[in-house]
Amino acid sequence: MAYNLYLNLSDGSKNYPDFATHLVAKQTNVLLNGIGYEASVLPHPEEPSIKVIIEGKYVARVIEGCNAISIIILFLSFIVAFAGQFKQTFFYCFAGSIVIYAFNLIRIVVLSIGLYHYPWRKEMLHTVIFPLLIYGTVFLLWMFWVNRFSKNIEQNA
Repeated sequence: MAYNLYLNLSDGSKNYPDFATHLVAKQTNVLLNGIGYEASVLPHPEEPSIKVIIEGKYVARVIEGCNAISIIILFLSFIVAFAGQFKQTFFYCFAGSIVIYAFNLIRIVVLSIGLYHYPWRKEMLHTVIFPLLIYGTVFLLWMFWVNRFSKNIEQNA
């Protein structure tokens, strides 16, 4: 509910379309340029998203769903539902959120490069491979948590 409120209050005046999506797009741009691509990001004129441009070619758009916040919220909800000791839970939530955020950034960079080089593979890359990787990462983090640190599993065993 808090994230939905944040989205509703984001007017996009400073960080279009919202702060988190804007930050992810800017960091994607930095990473793409850092690995040798001439990249830029521009606000999309017709929708609340940011265009990713590589070597002058519009390859992708970063929308609110690309910022990993909803995935992190899902991850945190599961960890809290199976909480262990407070300190362990807090640090695992923090570290797991960083892993998901970083992995998501890398996912967007690799997806953008893939779409630049192989635009005919768009559907496979965007709808199958990369969601599988990001949700697979979250699943592995959950399984590690439940099998290693969760107090609820130990109490029920």
